[in-house]
Amino acid sequence: MAVPKKKTSKSKRDKRRATWRHKAAIQAQKALSLGKSILTGRSKFVYPSKEDEEESQE
Repeated sequence: MAVPKKKTSKSKRDKRRATWRHKAAIQAQKALSLGKSILTGRSKFVYPSKEDEEESQE
């Protein structure tokens, strides 16, 4: 089993975690924004409706 040779400093660890959390926060913000725009009907995002799916299956 692989084991680190030296202990990682707290600052390096914290920097990595902060980067990871920041990326996650940006993705969550984008998802929330997209959801809100779809609900208000102002979205530029095109997604198939149930009627479109039924027509394409026939």
